[in-house]
Amino acid sequence: MANRLGLTLQQKNPILASVCIHHHTSPSSTSISCAFDSHPQKLPKTLKKKYKDRTSSGYRTPRRVVLGIGAAFWAQFMSMAGNTGFKSFAASARQKSAIEQVLKNVEWPEQFPFKEEDFQRFDESPDTSFYESPRFVTHIDNPAIAALTKYYSEVFPPSTTPGIAILDMCSSWVSHFPAGYKQDRIVGMGMNEEELKRNPVLTEYVVQDLNVNPKLPFEDNSFDVITNVVSVDYLTKPMDVFKEMSRILKPGGLAVMSFSNRCFWTKAISIWTSTGDADHAMIVGSYFHYAGGFEPPQAVDISPNPGRSDPMYIVYSRKLATA
Repeated sequence: MANRLGLTLQQKNPILASVCIHHHTSPSSTSISCAFDSHPQKLPKTLKKKYKDRTSSGYRTPRRVVLGIGAAFWAQFMSMAGNTGFKSFAASARQKSAIEQVLKNVEWPEQFPFKEEDFQRFDESPDTSFYESPRFVTHIDNPAIAALTKYYSEVFPPSTTPGIAILDMCSSWVSHFPAGYKQDRIVGMGMNEEELKRNPVLTEYVVQDLNVNPKLPFEDNSFDVITNVVSVDYLTKPMDVFKEMSRILKPGGLAVMSFSNRCFWTKAISIWTSTGDADHAMIVGSYFHYAGGFEPPQAVDISPNPGRSDPMYIVYSRKLATA
């Protein structure tokens, strides 16, 4: 039975994000997981104090941490998912079968279900400031990196294939491509030039803030593969970006969006920080669907050690051969 998304929207209480800190071997590689408060009637005292209105008009909940009606819709859908055969769907998000089934036979609503508020962030300061200093660290642990690299080795065109072009979107100093992997053209697009300069797999790079300018500076039908590693959750204009991805991919070209449950939570979009792993797969799948020009998206769980290391998920699609 299909996953049905054509549901009546209902206004629900806003959901606020909370966090927990993960420390790796090196203190410099500390990062943040997205965690969630299921009873968010008030901001935690520390955040309430931090965001107290400085104009002496009293405390106000920042609009950017409040989910739009699209998130309420999403919560309703996931709560009803048991009717499609996925019992306790949210609770089973860690199960590989749940993640991999979530995009099977989806009955998408006619209109994109999310609202502007769903793409706000807790920290709306310029991203150029946030990414100004280079971070020569990895944002997922070594087993998750190894799983992603292995996946790439299975789906990428063979190394040094003539005419192949790859775009690593939201790139940094490392792309997690297979060791020694080369193509005539591998472009990195990211926010920090020092990080991009250090990336050995890139043949060229572009510094661009996609949340300010989602227009990709490339010709139509120019890339065979587009990758995005643990950064799709930071896109505030995902529909614009995914439409651009469709434009620049060659017919039949592959787009691979990978993500974990870790993020810089203050910069991740509201709909992401207030939902779980299975929801994230559906959210990314919706970007492909509503952007147009893509085959039905699919989800893959490549988590190497469930419950013992970082989870790792893939949502991928190909540009329609006739697009």
